[in-house]
Amino acid sequence: MDIEQAKKRAEELRPLLQYYTQKYFDDEQVISDYEYDMLMRELKQIEKEYPELITEDSPTQKVGASIKKGFEKVTHEVPLQSLQDVFTIEEVEEFDEKMQKIAQESNLPLDYVVETKIDGLSSAIEYRNGKLFRGATRGNGTVGEDVTQNISTIKTVPKNLKEAVSITVRGEVFIGKEDFEKLNENRLLEEEEQFANARNAAAGSLRQLDSKITASRPLNIFIFNVQKSEDINFETHYESLLYLEKLGFNVNPVKILCKNMDEVKSAIKKIGEMRDELDFGIDGAVVKVNNLELREKIGTTFKTPKWAVAYKYPPEKKETLLKDIVCQVGRTGAITPMAILEPVHVAGSKISKTTLHNEDYIKDNDIRIGDRVIIQKAGDVIPEVVGVVKDKRDGTEKIFEMPKVCPVCGAMAVREEGEAVVRCIGIECPAKQYRSIIHFASKEAMNIDGLGEAIIGELIERKLISNIADIYNLTFDDIASLKKNGKKFAQNMMDAIEESKHRDLYCLINSLGIRHVGVKLAKTLTKYFDTMDKLISATYEELKMIDDVGEITAKAINEFFNQSQTIDLIDKLKQSGVNMEVLKKQEDGDRRFEGKTFVLTGGLENYTREQASEIIEQFGGKTSSSVSKKTDYVLAGEDAGSKLKKAQELGVTIISEEEFVAMIGT
Repeated sequence: MDIEQAKKRAEELRPLLQYYTQKYFDDEQVISDYEYDMLMRELKQIEKEYPELITEDSPTQKVGASIKKGFEKVTHEVPLQSLQDVFTIEEVEEFDEKMQKIAQESNLPLDYVVETKIDGLSSAIEYRNGKLFRGATRGNGTVGEDVTQNISTIKTVPKNLKEAVSITVRGEVFIGKEDFEKLNENRLLEEEEQFANARNAAAGSLRQLDSKITASRPLNIFIFNVQKSEDINFETHYESLLYLEKLGFNVNPVKILCKNMDEVKSAIKKIGEMRDELDFGIDGAVVKVNNLELREKIGTTFKTPKWAVAYKYPPEKKETLLKDIVCQVGRTGAITPMAILEPVHVAGSKISKTTLHNEDYIKDNDIRIGDRVIIQKAGDVIPEVVGVVKDKRDGTEKIFEMPKVCPVCGAMAVREEGEAVVRCIGIECPAKQYRSIIHFASKEAMNIDGLGEAIIGELIERKLISNIADIYNLTFDDIASLKKNGKKFAQNMMDAIEESKHRDLYCLINSLGIRHVGVKLAKTLTKYFDTMDKLISATYEELKMIDDVGEITAKAINEFFNQSQTIDLIDKLKQSGVNMEVLKKQEDGDRRFEGKTFVLTGGLENYTREQASEIIEQFGGKTSSSVSKKTDYVLAGEDAGSKLKKAQELGVTIISEEEFVAMIGT
């Protein structure tokens, strides 16, 4: 291409790569590593051919990411550079030719170390007199984030070295294959978004502001370089790696000493062949000059060392048999179709099942039981069915249909308009019990003090409860058995459970976890139905006539109370003495906000949003989450955002917190 075409293409690539790079360092994967590498390679080629097109803000001129708010900055005494990527053996040979020339001119020996390129988050760890002093992320290569507290939670990071030396090392924080799969399986059950790959999971875990979250993740680290040593000088890189092992570090286990380029090529091939057997994910093989004096002669660029390259393996695709499609029920009732596959090794992992997302994905891709399918797993990205080999169909394949009832409990499986997910609405579904009980006991529901997630998990594990109603059958001894010397704990819990029986009806309605029904709507429902029995008997037509209850919500409420599981649970709660009525009807009083709708935005100094909403409701008004022409007031606090702007555009009255205080007279 000529320079004008090159300039135009470079201008297209730069913002695109900047976006992908930022997402990558925000621990989000929006494009595969291979696709990213190919775009970066294209930009580098343009800038190589036309150096005058290089700009200061080009992604080719930058290393790493920005610093996350909440972390202290750390300036790296020795920069943490990135590696030059190559994609063919011919490029590795070209690299060798350059190294040989400099080695001959310098009269220094040339050999190489080939290592696996771990796909994780690069970090530097500093030790003083053998004790862990500080850990930091790479950041932009010069300045990183102080993650000392987080990095010290990694079991393979020694707190004390076997010798009292002062040394700074560089390593890659990662999550192993099996640990990553277990982590994502648990997130799938919890209906939390799955990590796209192990690298994102590791990076996101290490860069948590709460070190407890970091400690809960299965992080590991391989050390691969001495950044700085005050106590010992090394002649070769390989020698330094052996010394790091002696100090007690978890050193990259794949480090192959190669005398010449033939051995380097064999090592690259060997690593490629052993990817399936490795228990950690890699995205390439790193070729490094071994002699450290020669490295000094070779030098570096601002971004990369000239004495090393990273050979990147292409993404793998494998064909296999889709044996069956089964449905997995998550803890909020989402029913997810899973492909059961003839086991196949792809990009270092044995794949025997993978998510098919939802019924639309299956239909759009015409995926059938018995099909030969193509599985792709670029690097450590979650394996996906990316294609069907339709010319291998023999007529025995079966079209899959999502179940109409929950495969676990038999309750209705419902897909609401506008949603891709099919959900079980059974309140006693075993797959949902853990989440259901947590919500039932939460502060905004039945507010059972002390009955938190850990206690609920232990009660379920010990088979002391299996559903919501079982809470009210717990004995003093059941609860006391959870803790050593647990009598006081048990008494407090028994008191809290007894107290919860006397909550207002809206608390009970909210606690049931009905789709689209929260505290606010639960309160609205009690204005029309002052007993649980009246709400159960309400028709779809009656429900949809209520303010803030649209057709979808009315249908969800109606379907929920038409389930035998729901009626069974309500009966059990009645028998346990749980209140089923509005405790005190709203008294006629000051109704100064009658018929007025408020929207709250930004932070208030003297009230939480919940407190301000309660005050508005006490005076007969109501609150809404969105601004429209029907909005009467927008209460704007500090850092008010788009809602304030929309109110200004629509001419809605905007009030400050001071004006709100004046309106309520306190």
